[in-house]
Amino acid sequence: MRRLLSCLLPLAFLLTSCTMGYDSFQTASVVKSRFKDTKPQDFGRDRPQRHPIHGIDISKWQGDINWQSVKGSGVAFVFIKATEGKDRIDPRFAQYWNEASAAGLLHAPYHFFYFCSTADEQADWFIHNVPKDVMALPPVVDVEWNPDSPTCRTRPAPETVRAEIKRFMDRLEAYYGKRPIIYTSVDFHRDNLVGYFKDYKFWVRSVAKHPKEIYADRSWDFWQYTSTGLIPGIKGPTDINVFAGSEQNWHNWVAAVKKEGNS
Repeated sequence: MRRLLSCLLPLAFLLTSCTMGYDSFQTASVVKSRFKDTKPQDFGRDRPQRHPIHGIDISKWQGDINWQSVKGSGVAFVFIKATEGKDRIDPRFAQYWNEASAAGLLHAPYHFFYFCSTADEQADWFIHNVPKDVMALPPVVDVEWNPDSPTCRTRPAPETVRAEIKRFMDRLEAYYGKRPIIYTSVDFHRDNLVGYFKDYKFWVRSVAKHPKEIYADRSWDFWQYTSTGLIPGIKGPTDINVFAGSEQNWHNWVAAVKKEGNS
């Protein structure tokens, strides 16, 4: 029996490491937080510091960035705002994109989706502004309600929301060769996404509780756990995220994504 167990345990580990159910992942030991936070939240035992891979998301509000300091702090990936709606581009996108690349940081573009423009209009705008040949990680579609928007506060029916998101993602996947990641907030997910898009990777915002407590029936891959983080090389507060799996899961996924783009 002892010999049988010794054979089965490595196999079980390999099978587990190949799945995408990372939200149940736990490290062998709790590591000390790498980054400071002006308003830290106590997540209890399931704190994000249990995950080894951390990253940030940025837009024009981060201003000038010392990318070597960012990379040296332990940041492993960067989501960079690219476009919004059908006619807006973040004025820092090209700069951040080139600087992150020069620093050797894995990065991906994200698009803030408006429900006052069609999915095709927004896909055309994103494709026009985001180069195809330098896409290392999958593009991201940011879907959330925007009650403070001066131009678009429309809230379509859930069926319309899902159809428009799907059309946009299909366009991007066909062009870039990578299936987009879905970023969302608690209320938008509750109103539109519960039970849907289970074959997509999710990046969820949850700054007060662990995602498993507030995202019904959702396996997540990235967790935005604070908007008040302090990152060396960036002035002011910055969103910090964790990847749900182990370091090996991360390397395996990145390798698989890069292969997709070259196939």
